[in-house]
Amino acid sequence: MANQREIENARKNRLEIINAGLKRRDLFKMGLLTSTGYLVNKNGLSAWAFDDNNCGRGACHLGCSPKITPFLDPLPIPPVLPERTLADPGLSPAPQESPNNAINPVNQLPFEGRGQFNGTLRPGTDSFQFFSQYPPQHYFVQRMRANSNFRITSDTNIPAQTIWGFNQGGADPSDVAVTPGPTIVARYQQPIVVRRFNELPPQNQNGGFGVPEVSTHLHNFHAGTESDGGPCRYFFRGQYFDYYDTLQQAGFDSTNPPNGDINESMSTLWYHDHRVDHTAENVYKGLAGFHLFFNQFDTGDEGSGFHLPSFPQFDIPVILTDKLINPSTGLICFDTFENDGLVGDVQLANGKVQPFMEVSQRRYRFRVLDGGPSRFYQLFLTNPNNLSQVIPFWVIANDGNLLPTPVQVTSFRLGVAERYDIIIDFKQIAAQFGASVVRLENRLQQNDGRAPTNNILGAGRGTYCVEFRIGAQAADGSVDPATAPHFYDLPSTSLTDATVKPRISRTFTFDQSDGGWVVNDRFMSCNQIRFTVQRNSIERWVLQNDGGEWQHPIHIHLEEFQILRRGDRRSAATERSRKDVLTLNFDERAELFFRFRDFRGDYPLHCHNTVHEDHAMMLLFQVQDVGDNRTSP
Repeated sequence: MANQREIENARKNRLEIINAGLKRRDLFKMGLLTSTGYLVNKNGLSAWAFDDNNCGRGACHLGCSPKITPFLDPLPIPPVLPERTLADPGLSPAPQESPNNAINPVNQLPFEGRGQFNGTLRPGTDSFQFFSQYPPQHYFVQRMRANSNFRITSDTNIPAQTIWGFNQGGADPSDVAVTPGPTIVARYQQPIVVRRFNELPPQNQNGGFGVPEVSTHLHNFHAGTESDGGPCRYFFRGQYFDYYDTLQQAGFDSTNPPNGDINESMSTLWYHDHRVDHTAENVYKGLAGFHLFFNQFDTGDEGSGFHLPSFPQFDIPVILTDKLINPSTGLICFDTFENDGLVGDVQLANGKVQPFMEVSQRRYRFRVLDGGPSRFYQLFLTNPNNLSQVIPFWVIANDGNLLPTPVQVTSFRLGVAERYDIIIDFKQIAAQFGASVVRLENRLQQNDGRAPTNNILGAGRGTYCVEFRIGAQAADGSVDPATAPHFYDLPSTSLTDATVKPRISRTFTFDQSDGGWVVNDRFMSCNQIRFTVQRNSIERWVLQNDGGEWQHPIHIHLEEFQILRRGDRRSAATERSRKDVLTLNFDERAELFFRFRDFRGDYPLHCHNTVHEDHAMMLLFQVQDVGDNRTSP
């Protein structure tokens, strides 16, 4: 058993290594770190991460966070990012098809980070695809900054925190960064550019974790590789990066009709940092926000289209995250060298500890996101005054895609990065259950970062995420999901149909090896494209969780998929939409159906337990006019 001095010295050594920019995998390759997290020195093994039984000074692990009073603060609603004109100084010079790689004399870096790959400039690369065909109509600006006065709770026992976040685009210091970042709202058929400035502090001012080199991924969107925010396209402090999106439905340039199918519309997306090797700590530090899309059917106005609750009054994005708090300082902490994953014991929603929300008796749409880094959720509605009640609600969307029709549930499970849009009818709850308060409760037991136990706790024994306080009745022009409204259709995935026959089937096995996490027995490398998909083709992918006590939420960039089978069964009704994250359960095998269209370039496939991703369960593939035949890349 290590003594307290040894433990504290180990923590200090760890912080020095973090500030030097070394990663856990670097130490492992050098033979200085064991797979169980111990530093090797001349005297043998020393206490490295922590003593599991010690919650003393500087502890950063499950069970050591100080208790925080819940339901003190209202649920924050992220502000909508304002639109900018080309006259705005933040958009000078104006976004162009090719990167602005002129050298900034202040820092000797290119003004724009686009065109860089793995930290190296590649002149003449990463011009926007389809830019002249679909010129931008709307412009946005964001600045990534530190905010040293961010409060996760009004509980006076917890001090203000330093977070990294996004501001509303202003250059003035008074435009402070927040987390979640401002919500970006856009509409299909109206192309956009988002310019992001990296104004984060230097590495030695990161407070123990976080790397100020960033790549902002718009999770789930159908975009060119140059705008995807992939892990190897990070940019540096003092640079900006322009992200362009055509805002056309997938298939707009496909040789296989329908082209630009309305059924390919997405709604709930999110943006987050994706810097290779450091995604977990940067997102944990606050670099995430929502990006919502509307069209002529999902309009944001309950008086038109599908008549879903109006944005933003009754359409609320909610990102769930959990944190570890240093018991001696009250500050959020992160163990960079823990590769199994991180689950916290302090629950946040939209950046606040267990907030409350005053709601009217009517229907609301909540866009619920698991922001990670490693926790899974099984979410119920609980009446704290009558724990025996089973309260139903409706799922209308999965991973940003509306289901063909709403599905009534009493709970749903979220893996990291998955989103569920739900409808809660507080008028019905008040009338049927007599409830004046209901709470969104996570009842899924999870003791470490590898996976939940799959044990569902009893009502009131889980973790409350948000408290809803039900007020008076209010007018409601939204559709009643019980009437079974029809939304979008799914394309055929019958593999007996010649028109949907896959060109190739590929298999991907997710496992642990040599102190990290692997896909088909190999680690991620920015310098290796593992396989090539043929543009305008169909593929069948088989994903296999190769044993062990872990689960993996797998995310594939560029194109969404449909689940053909999970093991020997079909997927649940709430998964019968297009998806971009698949949670592989223990020892599970899943078959997926893909259409690859429109864009060329390289994209990642990875586990979205972001700690697993950083250590290094990810690969790069590419889409080109001619594909390869690698079945187990």
